[in-house]
Amino acid sequence: MLTFYESIKFKSTIFVFMSIKNHIKVFSPSIICCNFFFLSLLFLCIAEVRATDAILWKSLETRHTIIHYQSMSDLKRFNDKVDYSPGEWGLKGLFSSSNANMAMNGIKKKVDAVYERVQQILDMRKRMKKVTINIYHNKNQLRTAYYNIFKRNRRIRAWYLYEHNTIYINVDDLHEGILAHEMAHSIIDNYLSVRPPPASAEILARYVDKHLFK
Repeated sequence: MLTFYESIKFKSTIFVFMSIKNHIKVFSPSIICCNFFFLSLLFLCIAEVRATDAILWKSLETRHTIIHYQSMSDLKRFNDKVDYSPGEWGLKGLFSSSNANMAMNGIKKKVDAVYERVQQILDMRKRMKKVTINIYHNKNQLRTAYYNIFKRNRRIRAWYLYEHNTIYINVDDLHEGILAHEMAHSIIDNYLSVRPPPASAEILARYVDKHLFK
């Protein structure tokens, strides 16, 4: 069952494709390539919708990110697993507070602090489009999301997908280093005018998660 937003996005993509297709009268190599491009775009959109099918996301927007979570329990576990307290203020016990707004604000500060620390380590500071962070319940739900997007199975702890500008993680297997690592991929891919080879980006991302507290 698709959410209202997903249905609109999916229908809009089909509408654009069909509108262009209806204007095509002559078949030629360039027209065939154009058709192929828009078909690829359509299938990518379908994969993205299927990856979130049956998930009712809630959102928490920060200065640098948009956090998608499924329950307050998942958000609390996310907060507990990401143990990063910049400066002299601690954030791990935020959910012990009865003030929900204070807890949410604390998570925003924590996630933005990790993001800005990654920018500092990489020396890549500029305003970028906010990266989405999808928080899944467990590794099985995360693997299902991976399969829905890539149509193959893979044991993977987390990943960043440039085409969706999204980080995929699960709260059963998470720590601040994993989050920083995936944030590094998003920053590297969006900071440079030409995306580096995957192996080079991975070296930089591993450097980040090893130097997060140094």
